[in-house]
Amino acid sequence: MARTVSPVTDIDGLLAAYDEQMRGVPPTPPEGVGYEQDGPLLRIVGQFRGFVSAPRDVGVRGAELDRLIARQRDYFAARGEAVEWKTRGHDRPADLTDRLRAAGFVPEEPETVLIGLAKEMGVAPVLPEGVVVRRVTADADMHRIAAMESAVWGQDWSWLAEDLISRVAADPDEIAVMVAEAGGEVVCAAWLVFRGGTDFAGLWGGSTLPGWRGRGIYRALVAARAELAAARGVKYLQVDASADSAPILRRLGFHAVTTTTPYVWAPTAS
Repeated sequence: MARTVSPVTDIDGLLAAYDEQMRGVPPTPPEGVGYEQDGPLLRIVGQFRGFVSAPRDVGVRGAELDRLIARQRDYFAARGEAVEWKTRGHDRPADLTDRLRAAGFVPEEPETVLIGLAKEMGVAPVLPEGVVVRRVTADADMHRIAAMESAVWGQDWSWLAEDLISRVAADPDEIAVMVAEAGGEVVCAAWLVFRGGTDFAGLWGGSTLPGWRGRGIYRALVAARAELAAARGVKYLQVDASADSAPILRRLGFHAVTTTTPYVWAPTAS
């Protein structure tokens, strides 16, 4: 049975509920995506890169852990693909990340895991004149979002369009994609992922073009998604927040429970 905690300031309880309910993946895989179990790990295949989800404690140590890590690396190496092992700051054993590094995994930027009450996040700021927030489902809009994300991050994020398209097609009730537009241009985008059977929904995306930052647009998309979540009876919103987003979310009432760092192995890095 899922653990429910209250109040939101019970950080230990929130962290325990997060570990129990939010580690893993949504229940409906997009077309072409498969889930495979390898001991304590859930391996996700068929995305733009592989993904490994682990419990808080993988339950193995030393040489056995090294072999478990090597199996994931070698599995995706055989496919010619990169793979991300998502770690949290409170994971066990304590030397997990050292062993990931030794196997050739490289850490990306850490983020802060934040949790807040959905019903408290639905108050939207006044948007700048001409900016409109709406929910989108059309393929063309997903490609516009991917182009905006590519501009924000200075990388090719074209894969994101197909990812969002396939997730909406797999279960349109499980994901809500939102954009803020100005003059027909996508200036900010974010999505809400529902997790049936849990107290949580996840806030993802939340990127804004540099020229539109500091004007309440990011907060407006948080509020729009929080309103959708609260209407569905979701209690908690969870975010993996960048250094730029975390202060905004803290001011809105989110609480930090841990950190998360992706460890990535890529064929070119070995």
